[in-house]
Formats: sequence, structure tokens, C-alpha cells
Amino acid sequence: MNDLVTKLEKQIEGEIRFDEYSIILYSTDASIYQIEPLGVVVPKHKGDVIATIKIAHELNVPVLPRGAGTGLAGGAVGRAIIMDMTKYMNNILAINQEEQWMRVQPGVVLDELNAYLKDYGFLFGPDVATSNRASIGGMIGNNSAGARSIVYGKTVDNVLEMTVALSNGDEAVFKPLSEEELTTKMQWESEAPAKLETQIYREVKRIVDENREEILRRYPKIMRRVAGYNLDEFIAKGNERNPNSAFRIPLFNLAKLIVGSEGTLATVLEAKVKIAPIPEMKAIDVIHFDDFVRSMEATTEALQCAPSAVEVVDKTVLDLTKGSIQYSRLRTFLQGDPEAILIVEFYGESEAELAEKIDHLEARFKAKGYGYAFVRALSEEDMSKVWRVRKAGLALLMGMKGDAKPTGFVEDTAVPPEELPEYIRRFKQILDEHDTTAAYYAHASVGCLHIRPILNLKRGSEVEKMRSISEKIADLVLEFGGAISAEHGDGLARSCWVERAFGPKLYQAFQEIKRAFDPKGIMNPGKIVNAPPMDENLRYGGDYQTVPYETHFDFSEDGGFAGAIELCSGVGVCRKTLEGTMCPSFMYTLEEEHSTRGRANALRAALCGHLPKGELTSERMYEVLDLCLGCKSCKAECPSNVDMAKIKYEFLAHYYKENGLPLRNRLFGNIDKLNQLGCAFAPLSNWIMRRKIVKWAFDRFVGIDKRRYFPKFTSQTFETWFKKRETISRPKKVVLFHDTYLNYNDPQIGIATVKILATAGYETILPDKRCCGKPMISKGMLEKAIENARYNIEHLSKYAEQGYPIVGCEPSCMLTIRDDYPELIDDERAKLVAENTYTIEEFLFMLHENGELNLDFNGNRKKILLHGHCYQKALVGTAPALEILKLPPGYEVEEIDSGCCGMAGAFGYEKEHYEVSMGIGEMRLFKAINSQTGEFEVVASGTSCRQQIVDGTGKRAKHPVEVLAEAL
Repeated sequence: MNDLVTKLEKQIEGEIRFDEYSIILYSTDASIYQIEPLGVVVPKHKGDVIATIKIAHELNVPVLPRGAGTGLAGGAVGRAIIMDMTKYMNNILAINQEEQWMRVQPGVVLDELNAYLKDYGFLFGPDVATSNRASIGGMIGNNSAGARSIVYGKTVDNVLEMTVALSNGDEAVFKPLSEEELTTKMQWESEAPAKLETQIYREVKRIVDENREEILRRYPKIMRRVAGYNLDEFIAKGNERNPNSAFRIPLFNLAKLIVGSEGTLATVLEAKVKIAPIPEMKAIDVIHFDDFVRSMEATTEALQCAPSAVEVVDKTVLDLTKGSIQYSRLRTFLQGDPEAILIVEFYGESEAELAEKIDHLEARFKAKGYGYAFVRALSEEDMSKVWRVRKAGLALLMGMKGDAKPTGFVEDTAVPPEELPEYIRRFKQILDEHDTTAAYYAHASVGCLHIRPILNLKRGSEVEKMRSISEKIADLVLEFGGAISAEHGDGLARSCWVERAFGPKLYQAFQEIKRAFDPKGIMNPGKIVNAPPMDENLRYGGDYQTVPYETHFDFSEDGGFAGAIELCSGVGVCRKTLEGTMCPSFMYTLEEEHSTRGRANALRAALCGHLPKGELTSERMYEVLDLCLGCKSCKAECPSNVDMAKIKYEFLAHYYKENGLPLRNRLFGNIDKLNQLGCAFAPLSNWIMRRKIVKWAFDRFVGIDKRRYFPKFTSQTFETWFKKRETISRPKKVVLFHDTYLNYNDPQIGIATVKILATAGYETILPDKRCCGKPMISKGMLEKAIENARYNIEHLSKYAEQGYPIVGCEPSCMLTIRDDYPELIDDERAKLVAENTYTIEEFLFMLHENGELNLDFNGNRKKILLHGHCYQKALVGTAPALEILKLPPGYEVEEIDSGCCGMAGAFGYEKEHYEVSMGIGEMRLFKAINSQTGEFEVVASGTSCRQQIVDGTGKRAKHPVEVLAEAL
């Protein structure tokens, strides 16, 4: 191993990682498997990939190219050198609009590729559900397809040529060859042994010629088949829907064989792929069924109407959206409580054409009694809701509470669509025989359903049950003329059935193909051929156990601290980069370690013994969690509802108990006391805090970055103003939780709030309270935070018991009371207070909805850009803030697609985090503000957000109540 590392360090410009944490982070993907790799290489360019493979070839060490690690069959894990292509090798190299192709590196993410193509009016056809993090290299490895494969086919249908590194490190270009060109490729006139590329061409040609009849006989006659190797791409074949149609003779293109080979033959360096024009218009019809099998029967009818997609989602998945903060907001297209829905999408040139197509579909369905409700999604917003629920199917399932999970091992079968109803009946019989059920969703259009039996693999008996089900389903699929793998690959889950699926003769051909490309057997061994049993190398098995872990937060709903971490199934939604807020640290660093998944995997490894027990409070584990901004976005945007912020806070409490609490944490955790002191000496304190020598001292001795400016202290606190103001008694009461920043730094926000509430007919009450405790929570000072929480609950509960609403202007404070207090304090009053607590925007919007917010506006015109606070976006949404800002008739309001601002309370002030903090802000927020022209105001509810905006753009942001009050 030392020789390997030494050689890599001498020749690789990228990153080389053989530490125990990197090994753990890359030991899993989105499958049920776990194998610790030898180490990880993060190549900076194709030269690094070639050098790595040459060294591996020399030392007879396996290599495994990896994309996002979102594969479901275990193809991306193995005892090998993992090459992570996503951090650096993610560039778009060329585009040709006339010929409709582009050249890309393997690490390009599909959604990023399509965002680039959108400006040119094109897209890449295969559209997997994981499009926001799936890489093109990974899609090539699995031969991925997606929802619209009846239009665009599989990845193999969209790859024209590729540059690869062979198993000995030779670089080769695979592209379509005529017979004459193929003959030239196979020639070798030297007396020396033929080079590997030449041998490969000779062998593949021989193997295909010798097995032509067997290929025609044994390969399934369906659109979806990715099992085995793509030998059928080298022989004449007809339309897969109509095997009797005219045959075509393909050009000899080894790129087609690399597609779907899961890195077992060669490593992709570049790929030339087809692109297609973006359809003019789209529309969706969501058909509701009270019986799942009937929805399958209706699929063939839908296919007669020339749709672009037909997808099914069953009740299990739909019900799980109810418990998700984010996805519960998307259920507006559902009527009643369906057992299944069919999502039928159409392309068209006009609204009239689309309406005609949907009318035709509905008429056919109604004539045959299919469906009890038909809901049309015609706008981009409505269609997006439907597709987001469909794409979240897997991750929603994996967030199911408890140890029994919908398990992926027979989730990728495909049969002819017309056989689906009977196939599903027989599938259910097998599940009944094994005393379990399953969840169903995915691509009804091509007969590919992702069926996941619900099993608890922590029990040895359930592992045996999995093996039995897998074997019976493999036989069932073959009986129906189907494929054991339709788009997820064979991996570790299904490679053991490849010989059964294709027969001994073709299996031998596959082995010969493998040997031709990879004589030493170093390219992702154990996949497709020569595979281990499918019930080995499990992430969870009968011997899986975790160590006890006492907590301050209540994790009982998740099955304890370990259960909260195990909610992470590895599907990797936290690796997305273009949308939403999760995960800001990954978006900036593109490091697996800094994704929610990476953090969960590291913690789970320490809990279950894959890392030493002491790692639960180690400096290295602290580093893994350090860049978590505690934004709570994962709680909403992760379909499995992993709350990494809460997990991090618990970890910090244990870490600091073991290692001591730093001075800086004590300062930030007690920010209310510091602000109180600052106000007592304002404005002198403001002058002092802006002196260079003071900033230098804080930077040098405390670790607060000198490039930051502290918020100004006010000389008159909000409490002082409130006591001095003229009061008018009103029948309606509201409790204003005046946070630290409102009281000591921004009293004008509190004054504006009181003004608006008074105009709405409310008398404001200031309660006896302490700091909400959020600064303490974020710094691991949980015991102190619990003290403050108990004090606040004691005093706020008397108002909640009277039905008084409790409102506040700082989202992190109010949502700490609502989200964290009930899990920190075992007191029913905490739940009562939480139920009566609102952000000010929520409360005002509620009044507006009830017709109680009668404000008289002055007619001033303003353009307003709204940036939502992370807690706000995650837990309540920005809709209330948007709606109340739109109330003044002269206000034009736009929400910035800004993600996280990067400040996260004290995080952005800390010296070691400054660059990351500003980098996160620069990715979207600063660019959005700086690109604006004309006069406009930026509005943000969060104190940290407003400070980050002024530091990053020079633009002072206001709180929503400020700009609303200015309109009165």
C-alpha cells in the first residue's frame, strides 16, 4: 500500500486520500451495500486518471471510477481505488448546434448540463430522477434512461463516441466505424504483441460473430434492458416494440459497449453525446386510481395516445409526502386518497394541440372506466410540483421511520408494458409468500417499475428473505420476457443473476469481453461477471449494532440518535448545486465530506464501530461537521428528512464536554449579554469596535475575522422605546418576542412591527424572557440553552394558554422556539407555546387571509428583492413574506433564487470560515443583487442575512416589516 501511495503522490496533480475517513465516505452509495475502498483519488484532469490506472495496472490494484455515488445496485462501491470524477472533471468542452452534439467530461451533472444547453434551445434526452446530482459518467456507466425514454431512449442511444482510458492506461477513442475502418483497427503488422486496443477490437468482433444467433434469441425484446453487456448494439436489429420491423445494420462502435458496463471495461474521459431541441410546449394529466393494478392496465391505453412519458406513483409514496415539510406543500394536484396515480405527459406545438391530446386520453380512459379523477397540470409551476413528487419517490421511501425500509434489490425489473398487470399480480403473490409488502413507482411507459419490498436487513432472517425474493423475481422476470436490470445497472444486487438471465453461452461471452478489455481484472471487479452473492457486503446486516448515545435532544421519533443518522439512505439529494438551499457547504466545496450524506456516513461509521468509538468526539469528526451551517435545509429538502443541524448540535455538546468549550463559543453563545453591554456604552462602543487595532485583536486572539463589521449597538434599546411610548389598550393582544438583535441593534424593526400590529387592531405585549437560546444551541451549549428554554416556556406558556399569538421578527429565534424547544424540553407547555408561535410574516399573512389586516397604503412605488432566511425557507416557506410584501399596490416583489447567504449567525464571523461564508454568498445571492439595475430595495428577515448582504454587496437590506411600515 505504501508503494501505491508513493507512486500516486509522485504522478497525480489531484488529491490522494487514503485516510480512514475518506475510505468510510466512499464505502457506500445509494444502495444497500458497503465495501471499504483502498483509497480515493480526485483527479484534476484526464492525465491524472490515466496515471492512476497505469499505476494500478502495474501493481495489480483494482480501480473504480465514480460519479455522484447515487447508484442503487452497488456499482460504485468496491475494494479498489475510487476515482471521484465530480469535483474537477466536470467541464463542458464543446457544442455543435448544427449537428446537435456536445462533448463533456464525465463529472458534469445532468441538470447543470441542461441549464447550459437551455440557452441554446437544447437538452440531453435521458432525464433520470436524480438529475440534480447525477453525473453523465455515472449515467453512461449504468446506461440510465429516465421518464421520457419512449422519446429519447436510454443513454446508449444518445452517446456518439467517447475517449476512454483502457485497463493498462492507454488512451483510446471509440466511435462509429465502417467495415473498412474496423478492418484497419484490427490490423497489427508488428511482430510485437498487438496493443490492447487492437486486441479488444479483434475479440469483440469475434465474440459478436460467434454469438449472433444467441444474442438475437436471448436478449429481451423490450425498450429497457441494461443487464449484461450491450452486445446487441453490434448486430442488426429491428424496432424493439415491433421485432418484425425492418432491420438496421449498426456501425461498429465500442462506445456502445462501454455504456452500461459500470466501469468494468474502461474509464470514460470524455463523451460526445446527442442533444435534442427543447420541446415547444408540455402538459401533464394526472389520473387518479383507487386500484393499483387498474393503473397498470391503463398504461397500454395511455401509450396509444403518443405521450412523452407515463409514470406511476403508488399510495405508499404519496402518503409519505404528507410527513415531509417540503413535499407536503406540493400535493395540490392530488384529489382524494388514490391508491396510485398515472402521470401522463405530452409534448405539443400549441396549447390547443396539448388540450386535444389530453381530451383524447381522457375520453379513452373514461370509456374503459379508468381513473376516478383527472387533474391537468398546464403551467410550469404545476408541472414542476408533479415531477418533484415523482422524482422524490425513492428518497421519500427511504425516509420511512423504523428499521424496516423499502429495500432496493429487485427495484429495476422491466417487462413488456402490456404484461404489467399480470406481472404485478404475480410479483405481489411472491411478496405475500414472504409476508411483506412493497412500494411501487416509476416508468410504466416502458414496463419498468421500481418495486421495493419492505424489509429490515438488520435481522438475519430478513436478509435470507431478501435472497429468496430476489431469486424468485429473477425467474418471474425471465418468464415474462423481461430484464432483471432496466436502468440502475447490475452492480452487486443483480450481477449474480446475469448468467441465469442470458444463459451460459452468453455469460461466457461476457466473461470473454471482460478479459479482452481487462486482462488483469482490475476494472471494478465483481460487477456484471464473476460477482459475489447478492446478500454479502451489506451496509446493514444481522450483526449490525450501534453504541448507546445519550442525548439532550429527543430523537425518539427517529428511533434514537443512530436512527436519525440512519435516515440517510445515500440517495445524495444533498449533492445538488443549482437549486434550493441544501447543502450550502457542498455547493461551495463539491466535497463528499461536506454533504449531508458525508456527515451522516461518518457519524454512522463511528456509532457502528467502522471507526473507533473515540471518533465520536474526535477532532477529525469535528472537521467533518464543521462546515455544516446549521441551516435546517436538509430537514425540508432531504426527502428522508435528515436534520443534520440538530445532529450537529448534539455532536457539539458531546465534543465540547470532552474537549472543552472555547472562549469564542462562550462569547457568541452569550451574544445577548454582549449586546446589552455594547448598548450601555453606545455610541462609544461602536467607535471602539470599528478601530483597526480592536478588529486585529479579535482576529488574532479570538478568531473573529477582521474583515467583518459588528452590527452597531443602539443607544436606546427597543425595550426602552416600548416603555416610553404612548399606549392604547386594544381588545386583541399579541405577544412580541423581541429578540436580541431587534432589541439592541435594530430597534426600528420592533417599532415598525408595533406600528403595523396597532394598525391591525392589536395591542403588543412584551414578555419577560431570556435569549431564545439559538446562539447557545449552535455553539453546542445545550445545557445552557435548555435553561433559557425552560425560563421562556414558563413565561410564554401563560400567554399561549390564553390563546395569545406569540410573534417575532427573527426567524431563527421564533423557529427555534417552534422546532427545537419541544425536542429539548419534555413539557407539554413547550408544545403549546410552539403551536402558538409565528414569524411576524406568518402572522400578518394569517390576518390578511382572515380579512383582519386592513392597512391603508400610501401608494409609493418600490421594486423589492426578497431573500428568504434558511430556517424560514426550510420550516415555513417564504410565501407569507412574499404575500404581505405584495399588499401595497405600488410594490413589485421578486424572490431571489439565492440559496443560503453563507453567514449562518456566528459562522461567517469566524476566521477559518470567512472564505467559505463569502464564497457561498457569491454563488447566487451576491450575483443576483449585483446584477440588478435601477432602483430597488433588498429585504431579508434574518439579521445574519442582512449583515452578509451589506458585507458582500454594500447594499443595506431591510426587514419586511420595515418596508411594509413605510407604505402606510
